[in-house]
Amino acid sequence: MKTILIVDDTPENLDVLKGILSPYYRLKIATNGRLALKIAFSPNPPDLILLDIMMPEMNGYEACRLLKENDKTQNIPILFVTAKSEVEDETKGFEMGAADYLVKPVSPPIVLARVKTHLGMHDQRKLLADQVAMRTQQLQSRNQELQETRIEVIRQLGRAAEYRDNETGMHIMRMSRYTKLLALRHGLSEPEAELLQQAAPMHDLGKIGIRDDILLKPGKLSDEEFTVIKSHTIIGKEIIGEQSAEVLNLGALIAYTHHEKWNGRGYPRGLKGEEIPLMGRLAAVADVFDALTSSRPYKKAWTVDDALSLIAREAGEHFDPKLAPLFVTLRPEIESIMLRYQEQD
Repeated sequence: MKTILIVDDTPENLDVLKGILSPYYRLKIATNGRLALKIAFSPNPPDLILLDIMMPEMNGYEACRLLKENDKTQNIPILFVTAKSEVEDETKGFEMGAADYLVKPVSPPIVLARVKTHLGMHDQRKLLADQVAMRTQQLQSRNQELQETRIEVIRQLGRAAEYRDNETGMHIMRMSRYTKLLALRHGLSEPEAELLQQAAPMHDLGKIGIRDDILLKPGKLSDEEFTVIKSHTIIGKEIIGEQSAEVLNLGALIAYTHHEKWNGRGYPRGLKGEEIPLMGRLAAVADVFDALTSSRPYKKAWTVDDALSLIAREAGEHFDPKLAPLFVTLRPEIESIMLRYQEQD
């Protein structure tokens, strides 16, 4: 059974409305605006409110305003019950969110018809809102699944390149997280840093296009061989291409620029200083640090102390002079990532 709150300071008016509605609805009674608000804000609010306008202390307009400002009660239909029937009074009520007017002396058939109509409309709106909320939740869940799938595909693309270089795939896990840490410390927002972490695994995707005899060569590379190695930045950018997805375009940018150096002696374009996109500068620090602290068939892993010392020394040379010292301050978080994503034996 639906519950109706009747608000009126005149006992005779209350008796009339109770006589009309009590056979069909559960009723709650308030003799002033403040008591009406208390009942409406309770754990069991009414389904509809019949609200007198002319009341002492708090009139019906003020009570209506407060009800419509509250998230819990703003959708409850309010029908003003008043002897005032001037157009401007009705306009004011509708502007404040009232659903309808009942003019005293009330007609029982009209009261029952209006109450039934507005309760039905309220139920339909609530049903529609519930359906929209359920559908929205389903779409959000589906979008989350698609997002997770996209991230995993990107990660596996990065790992495919790393496996060519005798890696376990842990490099991209660590490097992408170092990049996000540095981005946050530099001042990027959480969404920007998260997008960067998602894109960073593609930084060495171009290794897929490098011949094994050069990529896996244990000894020193010749100048010609190193020229081939450097082309992985261009290959990575070309593999990804121009896409509609922001994360893929960011991945292409990182693949293309993460070997540029602040002093202009990097590759593939020899960009200098802030000519290098910020995302490439961020990824460069993280990539070099992880390469230094990782074991390879041709070298032992550097200690964290030695690797961070090099990062600090290369500020203004290899690395952005602002980013390098920031990275050094992240040592506790960096070591936590190193511990979590250790190489698998």
